[in-house]
Amino acid sequence: MARSDEATAFFLAVYATVQRIPYGKVTSYGHIAKLVGTPQRPRQVGICLKHLPQDADSRFNHDNVPWQRVINSKGIISPRSQPSGARNQAAALRAEGVTVTTDALGELMVDFSDYGWFPDELLSDEEEE
Repeated sequence: MARSDEATAFFLAVYATVQRIPYGKVTSYGHIAKLVGTPQRPRQVGICLKHLPQDADSRFNHDNVPWQRVINSKGIISPRSQPSGARNQAAALRAEGVTVTTDALGELMVDFSDYGWFPDELLSDEEEE
């Protein structure tokens, strides 16, 4: 089923925003939703990342959008439909130097106080320089 123009715009805004997360940092689905102007839609951010194209020829794809840098608001790597999904995300974060720990319930966690990225708004590329 084709996406509506509104849904396509949301997906593209999410992907462009996730690309701005610095290497070695993480943020939450909710914060991405806030930055794209829809703070009530954190679950939809997760859906966007779940449907990130694998095709390297796509403008936004699995290789150029750092999906692994988005976790839940508790600092926990969200479980996936496949058990290896959270482990793969943890491995990708560890490869960036992010410390991922396991809590008493076996959940994989990242400490936002060490690795969190939570700007109030996104600056343009020119403003960041």
